[in-house]
Amino acid sequence: MIGEKQIGRIAVLTLAHGKANALDIELCGEIARRFDELAASDVRAVIVTGTGRMFSAGVNLVRLLDGGAAYVREFIPVLEQAFRSVFFCPKPVIAAVNGHAIAGGCVLACAADRRLMARDAGRIGVTELLVGVPFPPMAFEVMRFAVPHRFFAEVMFGAATYPTDQGAARGLVDEVVEPASLHEQAMAAAESLAALPPAAFALMKQQVRQPVQDQLSRHGEAFNAAATDLWTDPETATVIRDYVSRTLKK
Repeated sequence: MIGEKQIGRIAVLTLAHGKANALDIELCGEIARRFDELAASDVRAVIVTGTGRMFSAGVNLVRLLDGGAAYVREFIPVLEQAFRSVFFCPKPVIAAVNGHAIAGGCVLACAADRRLMARDAGRIGVTELLVGVPFPPMAFEVMRFAVPHRFFAEVMFGAATYPTDQGAARGLVDEVVEPASLHEQAMAAAESLAALPPAAFALMKQQVRQPVQDQLSRHGEAFNAAATDLWTDPETATVIRDYVSRTLKK
């Protein structure tokens, strides 16, 4: 489900969950567990990447439809915890985006401190409104943190996916690199951040991201309840089913 290896002081996590690294309860739970363990370990930085032409296609919509409201109510907190564990990890986190990073896959990449994407390897963007679901609060705050204000409305309301260069122009990607050098460049970025004093980095990262925690403390519970209600609404399931039939040919 997630491969892990350590190269010197850098941990490399490779998502390997089905064809699309689709986010379900099992994968999200494993992401949260691995990042929580790494946060307490002596590694100095973490790289997260995917396999083949897929970083992550986002939430497993077929599983969502099959599981119904009961599955959704169990899934959303696990999804939120996965994003939280990556976003608030005290270690430097590098996303080596090897392929498509769609919807929740884009959010996962944006939770990292630095995002490198292989040129022309795929598309990146958040399609939640096309799918018919709102952003749970943690996912929304990750995107608000990552995307420059001038592009935020376009990225969120437009629900488009962008090729690598256009994704970089909108702040979804920090650097576009040649596919053959993606992992080399990601290691270089990780080593650069790993060279910083760990305690000082962790405190500064906490300070930089504290406004997200403050926002979640103020409004997260209410927005989470509202989002869950919409995710479990039968009309939403109809929109999701139509989206799946159009895009996945199911």
